[in-house]
Amino acid sequence: MKEYTYDLHIHSVLSPCADGEMTPSNIARMCMLGGIDIAALTDHNSTANCPAFFKACEKAGVVPVAGCEVNTAEEVHVLCLFPELEAAMDFGERLRGHMPDIANDAEVFGRQVLMDEYDREIGEEGRLLIAAVDISIDDISGLALAYGGAAVPAHIDRPAFSLLYNLGFIPEGYPFAAYEISPAGMGSIEELMDANPALRCKTLISDSDAHTLADLVRDAAAMRLYEPIASAVCDALSGRT
Repeated sequence: MKEYTYDLHIHSVLSPCADGEMTPSNIARMCMLGGIDIAALTDHNSTANCPAFFKACEKAGVVPVAGCEVNTAEEVHVLCLFPELEAAMDFGERLRGHMPDIANDAEVFGRQVLMDEYDREIGEEGRLLIAAVDISIDDISGLALAYGGAAVPAHIDRPAFSLLYNLGFIPEGYPFAAYEISPAGMGSIEELMDANPALRCKTLISDSDAHTLADLVRDAAAMRLYEPIASAVCDALSGRT
């Protein structure tokens, strides 16, 4: 086992709230410059820019992980990460069937841009990606696991779209082996654990939730893995190792 730096929560221009500079290639190069070994692309409710991100990471020497940030029926954000690109794309197609048919208003929410590995625009997603899907937080973990992946409730200590803010507590026996703590969260980790004892036996990760390139300029956290590959990340976060 060895430690590798990671950032498993990054948004590209496909997310309407992300800056226009967040192209797959720019993200990969910034991760390389920042010394990040493993990076995950996690756009809202979509994996469509992951193929371009994988090719960009290959050129930059960064290990890519394909994923997305699902907005569950309870308006709780959950990171879903996958061991292989194909599994992520299959999950993305299935997730699309659970999205509401709401058109994106680019003037209000921002554009949702599809790109290739050379940062060329190849299309635009028409449905609003930040809307809640009709999958509950109780079911999203099992769905991710069915694709060999891992589900991690995002920024649980943030006062918006988080497990603690929206639901109020973390039940004992909840089907998650890992939780994400925001670098800009409320209070210390010890205070969080005191208030939520169920976290004490779980893996805690910290990511940038980057929406701009400047967000990626930070001291990346590290995790111990048997190998720097996406499947090892998924195993660690799903409790399989």
